[in-house]
Amino acid sequence: MRTSHTREKSTRRDSGHAAKGKPSIATRFQAYWINHLQTLFASLGRLWRTPLASLMTAAVIGIALALPAGLHVVLDNAQRLSANWDGSARISVFLKNKVSDAQARRLAQKIQGHNDVAESEYISREQALDEFRSLSGFGDALKALKENPLPAVLVIRPSLAASDPARVEALVNDLQKLPEVDFAQLDMQWVRRLHAIMRIAQRGVFVLGALLALAVLLIVGNTIRLDIYNRREEIEVIKMVGGTDAFIRRPFLYGGMWYGLVGGLIAWIMVAASLWLLRDPVRGLADLYRSGYGLEMMDFTTTLILFVFSAVLGWLGSWLAVGRHLRAIEPA
Repeated sequence: MRTSHTREKSTRRDSGHAAKGKPSIATRFQAYWINHLQTLFASLGRLWRTPLASLMTAAVIGIALALPAGLHVVLDNAQRLSANWDGSARISVFLKNKVSDAQARRLAQKIQGHNDVAESEYISREQALDEFRSLSGFGDALKALKENPLPAVLVIRPSLAASDPARVEALVNDLQKLPEVDFAQLDMQWVRRLHAIMRIAQRGVFVLGALLALAVLLIVGNTIRLDIYNRREEIEVIKMVGGTDAFIRRPFLYGGMWYGLVGGLIAWIMVAASLWLLRDPVRGLADLYRSGYGLEMMDFTTTLILFVFSAVLGWLGSWLAVGRHLRAIEPA
């Protein structure tokens, strides 16, 4: 009886020691992230010890990323220019001759309240005749006319939200139905061409970005492949002592991420420097056209997307290379 009690007490004591020796979930979770942080900075230190080779690889990635990023910024500036351009879509609404000046002004105020209208300008018959006389050069011939043949006109500028050709055409049709309107005119072909050019440019930037992203994957993958080959003996030793593939893969993945991130930083510097060099010539050209337009730099959202995208590309290229070549290395 005493022996049985002694054995039970000893078993409880041994199980208690075992429970105390097993780390808790919080401790294991903390150790997991500490190991990741150590590997993250260790992989950065490895790149730092070979600065020239690492910088050359990151520079190639930066050039590949700078091309679509720069084209995206240029296209975005072109869209801003087309939205603010004085030659953008204008709707000319010609009023019937029986419409009085007071009725025309009330109609202009009414149209001004439309959701798709940014500005409505009224040009009276007298103003239209004076403008035509000064611009046409037929001043003497116009004096022979007994009455003013020109109608009053409302010049409508669609809002930026209604710059789509379908909405602009719908706005023209709505204006055409007004009882005071004789007819409304807009060069829809010009608007359609402008938006078609913008869509082609956007698609071209997307295709170029996809091709250069594939190039970044190949660059990072080839760099990591060479790194794996140079550290083959180290990998074999780690596998011999029980290191898992996930443990071996981790520094290579972080190394690829650092390559991509530094490449994204180089791409941002290149795009920013290019825009800075073009800013004064573009401003000078805009001043010749009496426009306050200026080049816009990369905003915070675009910059953040560039950095995240470059880091993901580096990580993905490394993951593809490691997954393929690591399985081929086994300790002899």
